[in-house]
Amino acid sequence: MFGPVITLLTDFGLSDAYVGTVKGVVLATNPQATLVDLTHDVPPQNVLQGAFLLGTAWRYFPAGTIHVAVVDPGVGTERRALLLEAHGHLFLAPDNGLLTFILPPANADAPPFQPYRALLPKGYRAFALTNQNYLRHPVSATFHGRDVFAPVAGHLSLGVSSQEFGEPVDAITRLAVPVPHWQAGKLVGHVLHTDRFGNVVTTVPEAALAGREDVVVEVAGTTVPGLVHTYADANGLAALIGSNGYLEIALTNGSAAQVLGVKVGDEVKVRSG
Repeated sequence: MFGPVITLLTDFGLSDAYVGTVKGVVLATNPQATLVDLTHDVPPQNVLQGAFLLGTAWRYFPAGTIHVAVVDPGVGTERRALLLEAHGHLFLAPDNGLLTFILPPANADAPPFQPYRALLPKGYRAFALTNQNYLRHPVSATFHGRDVFAPVAGHLSLGVSSQEFGEPVDAITRLAVPVPHWQAGKLVGHVLHTDRFGNVVTTVPEAALAGREDVVVEVAGTTVPGLVHTYADANGLAALIGSNGYLEIALTNGSAAQVLGVKVGDEVKVRSG
């Protein structure tokens, strides 16, 4: 019989024993836990990519799933370790913006994709992981995935309530993800992510296009007319709505990101065809 589901997302890679050690600590606490690897290939210290990938994956798991996300360039500093209750799931992560896409979109008075502090929206609860009784000792200054997040995940899976792990917090660190806006007759978004196939994922959601296919996408000085339905429908560069509900730019049998030379944060503009 399968036990409680715990997902893992990190930038640890698989060439060291970090991932296996985290799993060992979880299983030492609850041998019945079911562990699922989301990915361990987040580029080192790339909090934005980790946040985006977590945001695309969590909703496909059953209610009550515990999600452990560790992309933590500030490990060992004063940054907090958090437990967030949202959407019937539990999220464990450093307070560095990694939980951005678990929260509803928000405009921020901060530079694009940079961290800022914001109050938790109504209906969300968060707790700082400060109760030493649920941590592994001694707590390393460089490996909180093993000594903080893994044991807490194990205890959560055994039914320990969220408030047992520390004091509630009312604010959280988010990344300033610009909400697409209209400017001079064009919908302005940004490059958000490039996947391993070289597809360029933007911040423009499907809903912003209102089901229209007669659009022209402008990115990196290149114009891409119309929307296709599948990657196979493309003939060269093409725009389409990807599986996560965002506008993407793809290239037939190639890397759109490489051909366009784009990077995260570059503007993408959409206008009527």
